[in-house]
Amino acid sequence: MTAIDTDPGTDAAFAASAPLPSLMARAREIRDAQWGDTVTYSRKVFVPLTNMCRDTCGYCTFVKHPSSPEANILTPEQVLAMAKRGEEKGCKELLFSLGEKPELRYDAAREGLARLGYSRMTDYLAEMCALVLRETTLLPHVNAGTLADDEIEVLRPVAASMGMMLETVSRRLTRKGAAHHACPDKVPLQRLRTLERTGERQVPFTTGLLIGIGETWEERIEALHAINAVHARHGHIQEVIVQNFQRKPGIAMEHHPEPTLDDMLRTIAAARIILAPEISLQAPPNLSARHIDYLQAGINDWGGISPVTIDFINPQHEWPEIRALAASCEGAGFRLQERLTVYPRFLAERDTYLDAGLHDSLDTMARKDGLARAQCLEVGSCSSTPQTSTAAAR
Repeated sequence: MTAIDTDPGTDAAFAASAPLPSLMARAREIRDAQWGDTVTYSRKVFVPLTNMCRDTCGYCTFVKHPSSPEANILTPEQVLAMAKRGEEKGCKELLFSLGEKPELRYDAAREGLARLGYSRMTDYLAEMCALVLRETTLLPHVNAGTLADDEIEVLRPVAASMGMMLETVSRRLTRKGAAHHACPDKVPLQRLRTLERTGERQVPFTTGLLIGIGETWEERIEALHAINAVHARHGHIQEVIVQNFQRKPGIAMEHHPEPTLDDMLRTIAAARIILAPEISLQAPPNLSARHIDYLQAGINDWGGISPVTIDFINPQHEWPEIRALAASCEGAGFRLQERLTVYPRFLAERDTYLDAGLHDSLDTMARKDGLARAQCLEVGSCSSTPQTSTAAAR
């Protein structure tokens, strides 16, 4: 069995009440059948194109109000300098992270864009993706939040993949005092529409849950089903992230309780059971000292890890050192392998999911099984590796 066959309410009850070891064992069976003993990560450089945003999430330290001296929009020169640093250290992916549509709320954001020659942040983002493609070997992945149809069309030719965390389907969290109050882009319907729109345009897409921000267990299960339903219609969800809320100094939710390790393990296992097996399941390794335990709950990917830049979303949490992570994975019975921003399944169907202008770069960077040709465990230690006998290309 590869998925729970009952309705979401029954799923929630089962996943909440089943013994955790049994739930994790079931999740591992599904993971092992699809992904084998390979666990992956993406070596990337993170570029925060702007830290202004029209949303004011209660858990966010990334966003800066335009009145802050730290508020900015990166120039093309700054973007390219960061990209070059990543390229020098073996990165294959450049992740553009940015606040959502600040120009719709703030004069300072509109004026900053105008000085660069743009009126819309997504148009500037598309041009920066094109710059990266022209001047480096990196493949852009964009995390621009909710997107309209025309924004997706602008970004698709220059972005190998896109992403946006669904986070939750709870409308309660938009009420005053909750995590998503005064956040127009965090209304669940708007985020679900972006999942649907990117599916209609067959964009390899990353999404996920942010757990511990006030949602109920039932709402987590409902969110997983919502993601899986979109994937069933379009087949474009390449990975789902289960991310744990972290307290940070100065945020509105500074004293809000964090999810426990068991809470993460149960959510990860439920996700692996509910989601289609071909959807990669990821959890960030830098947000828990016990992250290696996630492997026993069914994950097959660690997400993006950078040898160049910090985690701008969780700046107090350092990335694990890749060689140490590889050793931990080996101790748990897994081989750590570097992947590209596009998963092997989508590379195998590139004419459907990827713009023709990206094909040559992907052919150069991918080995036969679709993972990265040059595997880098540390700076100065990148080597091309042949295809191995794993299930990674399934």
